[in-house]
This record gives sequence, structure tokens and C-alpha cells, in this order.
Amino acid sequence: MAQFSVNTARLDPYKNFKFRVKWDNRYVAGISKVSALKRTTEVVEHRDGGDHSSARQSPGRTKYEPITLERGVTHDPEFELWANKVWNYANAQAAPDQRDREVALAGFRKDLVIEVFNEAGQKVLAYQVFRCWVSEYQSLPDLDANANAVAIQHLKLQNEGWARDLSVTEPTETDF
Repeated sequence: MAQFSVNTARLDPYKNFKFRVKWDNRYVAGISKVSALKRTTEVVEHRDGGDHSSARQSPGRTKYEPITLERGVTHDPEFELWANKVWNYANAQAAPDQRDREVALAGFRKDLVIEVFNEAGQKVLAYQVFRCWVSEYQSLPDLDANANAVAIQHLKLQNEGWARDLSVTEPTETDF
């Protein structure tokens, strides 16, 4: 059986339930779900003029899918504060001479870090996500007096790419 190259005693893959997200060098409280990090590279087909039978393929543009963060609704305003940097209703409705800004262009993009931990609580993976901005914000879900559920808010983040932080490695069995 093949073994992992970093911690050769480990046979199991990492679980997906221990993670943290931070931006502005601070961990954001209560995030319960992060969508997948996904990128897609377009395929460019071409063929040589003298080659009648087949097309060749090469890579084209790469797109990074938006990332969705979810957490229970609390008094913590971090999601809303970031979403308001992209568009602020109060500022948009003010009289033109009293209008601050509908968009806060100075700080609406942020880099964020997604960290994954092993069962022992040790950081084993980290991804940096670059130049994120909020394209969709849901502050409250549908409210239903007959439901028995937690109110969840969502933040959809456009981004310009991500990279694994290779300085983070799996602790060896002697670190436990």
C-alpha cells in the first residue's frame, strides 16, 4: 500500500470538519461551511493546416469559481461590514451632497486564508485566496415560525486565484 510522503505513519486522508478562515489577519468567528476551491482551464482546440484528421488541444484561460462562506447569524458584523464595502444602501440613498460613497474601493478586496486541521487540532493545510470581494450577501435566511433550524448567513466571494501554502506540513508522529 502506498504511504504518504510527509507523515509515513498516516494512512487516512484528512477530515473536512476542522477548519478556520481568516482575513485582515484575524480569524472570523462561527464559519460552519466553506465551498470547494475550484478552478477550470478552458480548452483551446486548434489544428495544423496540413493535418486533416485531428485537432490538437492546449490550455486557455483559467477561471476560479466563487467561494461561499456560511455561518450562523450572530451579533458579529464581519460579513456585513465586508459586504457593505462593495455597496452600501444607506450611502446610496443619501442626498448627493451628503453621500459618502456607495462603494468603498479602498478596501473591498481582501486576501483570505483557509486553514485545515487534523484530528489532533494541528494545522496541516493552508490555502491563500487572493483579491476576494463580496458578490452576494445573504444576511438572513427565510424565516419560518414552524421551523426548527439555525438562521444561516452566506457570503459569496469572487476571487482571482488561490495557492497552497507549502510552508505548512503535516506534523510527524513524534509531534503528538
